Amino acid sequence: MILSEVGLAEYPREVRQRFQGTPEQMVAGLVGEPPRNWQAIVIQDYDPAWVGRFAAASSVLKEVLGGLVINVEHVGSTSVPGLAAKPIIDIDLLVGDTTEEPRYIPALEAVGYRLVLREPWWHGHRMLVSPTGDVNLHVWPQDAPEPVRHRLFRDWLRSHPEDRELYATTKRHLARDTAHQPGDYNLAKNDVIDDIYARIFAATGEEGRD
Repeated sequence: MILSEVGLAEYPREVRQRFQGTPEQMVAGLVGEPPRNWQAIVIQDYDPAWVGRFAAASSVLKEVLGGLVINVEHVGSTSVPGLAAKPIIDIDLLVGDTTEEPRYIPALEAVGYRLVLREPWWHGHRMLVSPTGDVNLHVWPQDAPEPVRHRLFRDWLRSHPEDRELYATTKRHLARDTAHQPGDYNLAKNDVIDDIYARIFAATGEEGRD
């Protein structure tokens, strides 16, 4: 289900649109048991050690997957210095084709990762979690638009302290308000995320007209 088109910029339509799966798709995408940390939302102050944790995880990915790796990016809130976040490292891993699971899933399982989501309707997305649950590894095909959106959001928050603080405050409030039903947390963030993306694409459009 496409939620909305958030701006008129030079990016293709699929980058400028937000995608949100239906509840039925979200249930269908689950592989095995959900991670334990999905049962509660904990927001912490920014920790500089998150950079090192990403570097260590990235090194392992490149070692076990070798030439299959097209790109590895630290995304999500832990990639933004100064931003409060859940202490879970989000990584976007780009490979040639996520449907070719035998080429990368067994190698990742050999170092302890576990496949938890298979979402072909969301640009071929797969998600694995690390053995300790402190890394969410998002695997995308090389031409997927969602990793582009993740980088735009990350880079905007790195350079716009007002939106960084807005996002942090919103997350803390929502973590408290959805404590009785943690599954609602991500959906509850949609409004503020849409607002920030609107500013991102508006600014990109203005720069393109200079």
